Amino acid sequence: MLAAGLVCEVFGPHGQQIPGFDLALCTDRPGPVPTDSGMPLAVTHGLDRLAGADLVLALPWADFRTPPAPDVLRALTAAYERGALVAAHCVGTFALAAAGLLDGHRATTHWRFADLLARRHPNVVVEPDALYVDEGRIVTGAGAAAGFDLCLHLIRREHGAALANGVARDLVLPSHRDGGQAQYLAAPAPSDGEDARLARLLAWAREHLHEPLSVTELARRAMMSRRTFARRFNAATGTTPHAWLRELRLSHAEELLETTDLAVEEIARRVGYGSAAVLREQFVRRRGVPPRAYRQAFTHTP
Repeated sequence: MLAAGLVCEVFGPHGQQIPGFDLALCTDRPGPVPTDSGMPLAVTHGLDRLAGADLVLALPWADFRTPPAPDVLRALTAAYERGALVAAHCVGTFALAAAGLLDGHRATTHWRFADLLARRHPNVVVEPDALYVDEGRIVTGAGAAAGFDLCLHLIRREHGAALANGVARDLVLPSHRDGGQAQYLAAPAPSDGEDARLARLLAWAREHLHEPLSVTELARRAMMSRRTFARRFNAATGTTPHAWLRELRLSHAEELLETTDLAVEEIARRVGYGSAAVLREQFVRRRGVPPRAYRQAFTHTP
């Protein structure tokens, strides 16, 4: 039920300011579908609905240790072969693996079942720690709420940062978490006063991206030593201050490229890079294209 709910939340309506998607839930046997919550889910569409889908998401199901029905596997394979983007998160990944779509590809699933996926499907390169793994037209995600990260990544990749950020704001979610970030954190997050100080610092940093924001300065504002700050930051976010700031800056740069006609030099200044050349270097390394090519892909800005 969580998986169906989060997909419907992300791809469902978000008001007039955010374009909607044509979303449909499908099953091989339309009708009431039992869920882990005990409440049945009424699904009216059969597998024929997949024939025109641009994106097919295989959702987790309770009996994932048993392969899906042959009709389901054939429908997933047919969707991929005609050019659809095929994705799954949590144990939904097992459906794509059973269809043979993950052979020779990297993939992830809920960390608890990563070893099982690797044993069952030795031709799949399982990455147990990733939040999501993007292999082009096949994208897989980790378990539970990481499905939000997968869905937002798909929107960001196909429709740009502005739309993904708008959906994230509407759902009160982080706008972007890198796919390589750990699924779960072994160390406890900061508590009490430390937690509040760190939360205030992260909010402050988002508003001051145009400033240098060294780790030393961030630690000072958090009233921690540099070493303690780095440890606490990683415990709370699963990444380093440098990586967190880099993704935040690139995400903001994406949105400015999509929604404004600001020069790349000005965008670089606003997101905290010393020059357009530095922004371009980071953009090519992390996004695969230079800023101007990204702008042309997602906007009609001359």
